[in-house]
This record gives sequence, C-alpha cells and structure tokens, in this order.
Amino acid sequence: MIKRSYAPLSAVLALIIVFLSAFSSAAVTDEKYTGTASYLHTLTPTVDSIGGEWLVLGLSRAEYFTEQDKQEYYETVERYVENIGSNKLHKRKSSDNSRVIIALASIGKDAANVAGYDLTAPLSDFSYVTKQGINGAIWALIALDTYRYPISSDEGITNPTTREKLIDEILSAQCPDGGWAFDGDISDPDMTGMALQALAPYRFYDSDIKQAVDEGVERLEYFLTAENGELQLSPESCAQIIVALCSLGIDPCSGDRFIVNNKTVIDRLEPYSVSNGFSHTLGGEYNQMATEQAFYALTAYRRFCDGKTSLYDMRDICSKAFYDYDSDGLQNINDVTYLQKYLAEYDVSLSVSRMMLADLNENRVVDISDATLLQIYLVFFAQ
Repeated sequence: MIKRSYAPLSAVLALIIVFLSAFSSAAVTDEKYTGTASYLHTLTPTVDSIGGEWLVLGLSRAEYFTEQDKQEYYETVERYVENIGSNKLHKRKSSDNSRVIIALASIGKDAANVAGYDLTAPLSDFSYVTKQGINGAIWALIALDTYRYPISSDEGITNPTTREKLIDEILSAQCPDGGWAFDGDISDPDMTGMALQALAPYRFYDSDIKQAVDEGVERLEYFLTAENGELQLSPESCAQIIVALCSLGIDPCSGDRFIVNNKTVIDRLEPYSVSNGFSHTLGGEYNQMATEQAFYALTAYRRFCDGKTSLYDMRDICSKAFYDYDSDGLQNINDVTYLQKYLAEYDVSLSVSRMMLADLNENRVVDISDATLLQIYLVFFAQ
C-alpha cells in the first residue's frame, strides 16, 4: 500500500526552515537551501540523468513535491516508456533503469508496473547490469533496495542477478587504498561514496562487508583531511560523501574525524554557491548536475538530522515488503516458520540480503522479535 503525504507546501517549507538550524556550523545557509529548492521547483523534470531523476529525488525527499508534481512526473515517465516500447530503457546502461526506479520510489510509485512494463525486470540479468561495470552493480543494488524489490526470475536469463552477486561485484572492485574507482586502482571520492551507499544496509550482517565499509569510510576521511583539508573536492564529490556518511548513520558535521580547520564537508560546498544553486568549478557558472547533487545531499543531511530514513530508503513512503525467506515466491506463514527454524539453528540459512530483510526491528541482529513482527505484518498488512 502506497503511503502519500498531502501536507501543504507552506507547512513543508516551515519544516525545512526549522531543520536548517542544524546547519549551524555549515556555510550553506537556510536561505541558500530554500532558494535552491525554490528554483529547482520551477523546472519541469524529464527522464534524464540531468534535469530528471536526481532533480525529482531531491525535491521529493525534501518533501517539496506536491501530489500534482508527482503525478506530472509519473505521466512523463509513462510516456517515455511507452515511446521506447520496452522495460529496458537503454541497451547497455542498466543505470538508466536504476535511476528511474529510484525516482519513482521517491514519489510513491511502483516501478514494477509503469504503463504495463516492469522496470525492475532488466536488473535481473546480471550480465546486463555489469555491462556498465561497477557503476551498474552499485545503482542496481540501491534501486532494488528502495522498496526492497524482489528480483524477478526469468528462465531465459543465463546469468541471473542476486543481491549477493551485486554485493560481491562491489566488494571485488574495492581498491587497495580502501575506496572505489570508476576505473583503475586508485579510488576517487565519488565512486567510494556511491559504493558505500549501496553497501550501507548490509554492513551489520556480514563481517567482510563491514570491513570493506570501514575501510571505505577511512578513505573518505582521507579525501576530507588530505593536504590539511585543502584537497580540492567538486560539489558532486562532496555530495556523494555526505550521502554516504548519512546512509551509514555518521554525522558528517560532528566530531573531529571529518572536520579540518573547522570546515565540514557541507562547508566545502559554499565556494561553489552561485545564484539558484551551485557551479561545477570554482568561479564557474550555474551547473545543473552540481546543483541537483548538492541539493539532494543537503536533503540527505536534513533527513539524517530529523531521524528519518536515509535518502534511498523509501520505506517511509511505501510499505511494500518481500519477506520470502524460504524462496517460494510468496510471503506467508511458511516464512515465519522458516525464520523460527533459522533461530532454532535447524538446517536452514539466511543469505546476507535476507538477514537485512529479516531484521525487521533494525536492532542489527535477527532474533525472535523479528519473527513475531513478521507474523504481525502478515496478519495486518500483507495483501
């Protein structure tokens, strides 16, 4: 069941302004944030990597989108998909599907049925996803986890996707320095931040993932503190670092670890501030990509300070869940029994992805309370 908010825009703006007192140590002011939001809200989103899904994500997760805004964007996506005539939005780049899935999740729309097309289905082909390299695996995992989508099964696919394959693909691409890179073995802040965003939900349930995440965070610390905090970082790099840390439950503006010379990663956006948003380079003009990424990163920090779900965790919007622990394609009482057997140490097991799903109370362990919550969910909420 999709949950929709009909809060008046004025009330939402008031909440945003109250929240932004949390930026007390940051040079990005409340006026800057709301001014950027107001400008972005004048634009009409398309289906594109610039001026499209990331714009929708930021405005929607900032609770700035009205129901009319959401419906208009959804209709734009429907027309786009109908025009292509396929659930695969790009022959080579699976991230096109992932990007649209994420944006649709942010407005409360199920990407498994858009004009009759299941946009999640192409991500079930691991060979297709990894044509784009590590970028494809990262964004497929983030997209599938927005609504905890099940991965569709198609007997015609010779190399089917699993969450474990996506995780392993990301882990195998980790550079010797602890971060991730689009190419080569020297990490960059953007890919490191993105990889950490994808791995964040799994870090409590597997020691190898936790170690990789810890090493990645250390690499982010290096990017922020190298050269006495003077290492030049683009606003896009700052954005990915902010989102990553917030996804991991780490306050980027608290403590000494990520702050140098009293400068936080949010402070480092300020030199790129221009009218209506941000530039890509120092002294440059307004740049749409830089503005969209900076805005959704600031929104991620807002959500972190407000104790809300992270930028890509859309469970606050949609109660859709898939607790199919026994892998029979259904969620029913058999899954409760399977979970109870797992807890009783019978001959059953849970993969790391199902461990994440099974931790319903999010106390970082799977215990009997999770089985009880699953029973309650099945009785009162499952349809």
